[in-house]
Amino acid sequence: MKNWREIILKEFFARINKLTLVADPHGLLQEEKIIEKLGSLGYEILWFEEPISFRYIYEARFRSRWDCGEDVYLIVAFKKENFNILPYDLLQRGKRLIFHLLDIFPGLDYTVVANLDRSDFDVLYEAVSKYSPKNLGEDATKDFILRHVFKTVPELIKTPSDLLKVLLQRHYSRKQIPEIFDKYLIDCLRKDDRFKDWPLEIIVPDREAFFTFLQERWPIFLSHISGYEKVGEDQVQYGLKIPGPTYLPFDHQDVRVYVDNLFLEGILKPVPFEKTNNLPFEWFRLGIISSETENITLRIDKLFERLKSDFPSADAHYDYWRSFARRYAELIFLVMQCETLPNEYHQHLDNLKRDIDKVFIPWMLKRYQSLINLPGLVMLHHIPRFLAHEISENPDLKIAFVLVDGLSLDQWLAIRHEVQREGASWCFEEEAVFAWVPTLTSVSRQAAFSGNPPWYFAESIDSTQKEAVLWYQFWGSFGFKSVGQSGYAKGEVAYVKNVEKNFNVLEELVGNARLRILGLIVNRVDRIMHGMELGTRGMHSQIRQWVREGFFHRLLKTLWDDGFLIYLSSDHGNIEARGCGRPQEGVLAEERGERVRVFRDFRARRKIREQFPNAIEWPPIGLPEDYFALLAAPRQAFVNEGERIVCHGGITVEEVIVPFVKIFKK
Repeated sequence: MKNWREIILKEFFARINKLTLVADPHGLLQEEKIIEKLGSLGYEILWFEEPISFRYIYEARFRSRWDCGEDVYLIVAFKKENFNILPYDLLQRGKRLIFHLLDIFPGLDYTVVANLDRSDFDVLYEAVSKYSPKNLGEDATKDFILRHVFKTVPELIKTPSDLLKVLLQRHYSRKQIPEIFDKYLIDCLRKDDRFKDWPLEIIVPDREAFFTFLQERWPIFLSHISGYEKVGEDQVQYGLKIPGPTYLPFDHQDVRVYVDNLFLEGILKPVPFEKTNNLPFEWFRLGIISSETENITLRIDKLFERLKSDFPSADAHYDYWRSFARRYAELIFLVMQCETLPNEYHQHLDNLKRDIDKVFIPWMLKRYQSLINLPGLVMLHHIPRFLAHEISENPDLKIAFVLVDGLSLDQWLAIRHEVQREGASWCFEEEAVFAWVPTLTSVSRQAAFSGNPPWYFAESIDSTQKEAVLWYQFWGSFGFKSVGQSGYAKGEVAYVKNVEKNFNVLEELVGNARLRILGLIVNRVDRIMHGMELGTRGMHSQIRQWVREGFFHRLLKTLWDDGFLIYLSSDHGNIEARGCGRPQEGVLAEERGERVRVFRDFRARRKIREQFPNAIEWPPIGLPEDYFALLAAPRQAFVNEGERIVCHGGITVEEVIVPFVKIFKK
């Protein structure tokens, strides 16, 4: 077959059975293109994880429609091999299928293959088809995958530049490589003394540690290459936190191609250096502070070039959009930070925003539905299960989940910048997730705390009053048990809304030795947004001032000092938009956001859209069936014509792709 998906999809083309039961122990149905193809064939997928919430959705969304004679094709999937875990009525009614990695990669050790992300299967299937491996054992399978999937051949890593190239390729791309392959690679590299003084166990698996390793050695390299100083062997004299060689070959051709991008995107920080006239190459400039304004302007110019050259295609993978959004956020942050930029830079940024909207909005309409059931950490409602997995790996862990209402990716960078200016030794592992659409607090924030798509909380979708209940339910019973853990008692889980005004409550809670899981809402950014009259620049200015006032530092310190590992995210971002007029909907609209109107009847939505032909009728993806959202046109808002406001609710990159950050000290 041309690709591994055909082995699975061939079972569904006929559309004979309205209910198909799939035992899927390796989560093969959770691959993005399979989800998209099944959707185009008319199938909906419902995962069986916990019987009570499953029964609610099954009865309300599917069986009731069958009883009315609708042709609805449903796949009920579960990550076990035994069908007996399913309810009896489903077993009587549905066709049974089982998909296993042995059927797709018969020549490999499937227990090793199971560690891979599904996005790696295309490359692996191509390699298996080409080389036809037979009955490979565990180590041989690791070696085969390391070579053909991760393009790493251990015996070809002979020099420091070889090793740096491999690690830069991996960490710069944020490629997630399972632990078993890291251990195998490290074991191979440790077989001789070539890298005996390298901290492989630290810098191979840990992205943050690797870039700290590079950052500490960058000024040493500059001093050496300029002839200003000879590099010594003594690590103590340089104050290195991460052990290993003091000198790294940043100027090697396989290494330097990454270095300017690392400084460009803020992954590495430029350093002051006086002997710039002695530096032999132009590419060093991004890593040196001659003047702060000059460095920022240079980075802005380079980021414009980079974003235009790396523009996502109409069919880009969701992870490509996340990577692009991080670079785009860095550009916005830098433009907002530099107050002396000529107006032409702001015009270039506005043009770039329009170009991005032309690609991202159609992509959202086509691909967003496939994100819901993906494994791992892709959408906001995946966060509780991600945290649950972290706890399963370390049962003694205490976790604080801090949701900063309304915080966009670029505004998170403003917060990070202010925290780092204080000189505190905080570390940040930064990712990004997709918010729920419409990007409203009541929709997206409840998803983040419940661990479920919005159709599970249809009764409370218009408010956040049941948010705490959903948080307790996940950790106490339904959600947490669905990932194989025993639930927590209420005294072990807590939730605090509007932390700034209730900080005394937080301080009392963290003093309780029983507390293990803490959910917090920080409302300040959202309040800044809704009173903002100075646009995106005003947002950045006030957010930086807010951090300088000290509350955010105090919050992080309080949580860390009491033993909590901190995760931060947001329910939605925001944009600066121009008014296109107020809809005349009377009592028809249930929700009257500046960027979205919500109706309980599609005919009412269609009537209002006639007034705004460029508005977008958002399909009820993951939403209650009677929830019909009308999104304002790109960069527009349902307010008085010409009025400029900062708002949210739509599907621009800034509103949809939000930060997810692990915050800790080493």
